[in-house]
Amino acid sequence: MSEKRSAFLLFVNTTPGAEAGSYALVGDGVTELSISYNAQTSTEQFIHQDTANTELTGYQPSAPVTAQVVKGDTAFEFINGLRKKLPIGSGAHTDIVMTDIFEGATGGAYPATRQPVSIQIDNYGGAASDPLAIGYTINWRGEGTEGTFDPDTRTFSEGKGV
Repeated sequence: MSEKRSAFLLFVNTTPGAEAGSYALVGDGVTELSISYNAQTSTEQFIHQDTANTELTGYQPSAPVTAQVVKGDTAFEFINGLRKKLPIGSGAHTDIVMTDIFEGATGGAYPATRQPVSIQIDNYGGAASDPLAIGYTINWRGEGTEGTFDPDTRTFSEGKGV
């Protein structure tokens, strides 16, 4: 049986720079969130070859998000604060935790990855007949850290997952 979309949760750290992050679920007002892995490749074809050689050289993951404005939702309030400040460089840095609920829990904690990211604001508004919305992109910054995450306590623990 296929897993439902709700079996993969994404939390954003709304207190970047704090020793213990404060993670808010990205979900209210969001109808779709997918990670685009954006594979990076290098292709070469020599003059004596009919077929090129393509090597996978890396990834540039990102997750474009469009969220309806949900006043009082912690994740929205954090993102909307970024919209108002329009930070650049390290001012746009935070981290996310991607949690695989479908993997099953041990002691309330699920396998997860904490990923450093930057958040870019893409748009704000929408059509007259649509709910007010904010569009933003979560951009990966380097390598993530494997571990576990407890959605009830919103605590990430570094180390091997379940």
